[in-house]
Amino acid sequence: MKKMKLVSILLTSVLAVSALATVVSAEEDATFKIGAIGPMTGGAAQYGLAVVNAAELAVKEINENGGINGYQVEYQKQDDEHDSEKSVNAYNALKDWGMQILDGPTTSVPCIAVAEKTFADNMFQITPSGSAVDCVAHENVFRVCFSDPGQGVVSADYIADNEIGTKIGIIYDSSDVYSSGIEAAFVEEADAKGLDIYEPQAFTADSKTDFSAQLQNISNAGCDVVFLPIYYTEASIILTQADKMGFAPTFFGCDGLDGILTMENFDASLAEGIMFLTPFAADATDDLTVNFVKNYQEAYGEIPNQFAADSYDAIYAIKAALEDQNVTPDMSVSDICEAMKTGITNITFAGLTSEEITWDASGEPTKAPMVVIIQDGTYVFA
Repeated sequence: MKKMKLVSILLTSVLAVSALATVVSAEEDATFKIGAIGPMTGGAAQYGLAVVNAAELAVKEINENGGINGYQVEYQKQDDEHDSEKSVNAYNALKDWGMQILDGPTTSVPCIAVAEKTFADNMFQITPSGSAVDCVAHENVFRVCFSDPGQGVVSADYIADNEIGTKIGIIYDSSDVYSSGIEAAFVEEADAKGLDIYEPQAFTADSKTDFSAQLQNISNAGCDVVFLPIYYTEASIILTQADKMGFAPTFFGCDGLDGILTMENFDASLAEGIMFLTPFAADATDDLTVNFVKNYQEAYGEIPNQFAADSYDAIYAIKAALEDQNVTPDMSVSDICEAMKTGITNITFAGLTSEEITWDASGEPTKAPMVVIIQDGTYVFA
C-alpha cells in the first residue's frame, strides 16, 4: 500500500513538473505577431512595397537586438493592390494567422475600410501613410504621417511664409479623398494667409491622362506656382505636358509626389526644382538615416522613400509603446490594444521622420513638417 502511494506521489510530481515545463515552454515560444498591408502590385506599388519592406527590416533588427520585452516578433505582409475589398481580405488573412497588431494599410481608402474591422476586433492599428481624416476616426487607430488637411495647411503656410510665388494654380483629383482633402484645407488656409489663388482645376479618376486644358488655364492666368496635392503618377504626366507647352512654374506638392524620381518611362530631369512636403530625405547625414538607407538598400536594392521611413518608424513606435506598458504576447488582442492606446500616448519618439514625435488620443502625430526640393536628381531639404 505504501509503495502504491509513493508511486502515486511520484507520478503526480512528474505530471506537475511536466505541466510546468509545458507552460514555461509556451511562454518561451510566445511571439508578438505584427502584420502589414499595402499595395505590393499595381499603380501604388511604390508606396506599398516601401511600407511592407521597411516594416520587415525593422522587425529583423528588433529580433536581432533581443526582441520586445524579451520576446521575438513574427511578421507577415499582405498585398491589397490599393483596393478596399482586397485590403479587408488581407486583414482577414492576417487575423487568421494570429496577427495582434497591424501596420497599415498604406493608402487611405483601404485604411478606412480596414479600420472598421480593427475597431470591431479592438485590435491596435497604426497606419504609416493613411492620411485621410477618417483613417483615425476610431480610438484604436493611430498614424505616423500628417493628415490630409494638415498637409494642406502646412503647404499654404510654407508657400506664404517663404514667398514661393505670387499667384497659385491648383490641379487636384476631385474623385480622390486624399487629393480633395488636401485641396480644401489648402484653399482655406491660403485665403487666410492672403495668397492669390486661381480657380482650382479638377480632374477625376476617369480623366487623368490629359491635363493640357488645366495647364493652359493656369498658364493664361499668370500663375507662377502650381500646387499638386496628387500622386506621382498623375504628376509625372502633368510635368511632361507642361514641359511640352513651355510652361515652367514652381511645382509644389505633398507626400504623394514621393517616388516620382524612380518611375519607369519618366524623364526624371523634368522633376528638377519640384518642392514637396516629406518627413524624410534619404541623403540626410544623421546616423539613423544613414544606417537605415544603407540597410534598406542592401536588403531591397533601392533607396527608401518616405513611405518606408514612415513604416519603419511605425514598427519602432509599436515597440516603444509595448515596452512602456510591459505588454506580453500571451495577452489577448483586445488587452494588447488597450495597453497600446495608453503606451503610445505616453512615449516621445525619435525616429526617421522627426526627431520628436508624440501622439494624443486622437491618433494624430505631433511633429515638425519638412519640405524638400529636387536638385540634381536628389531630395534636398529646403
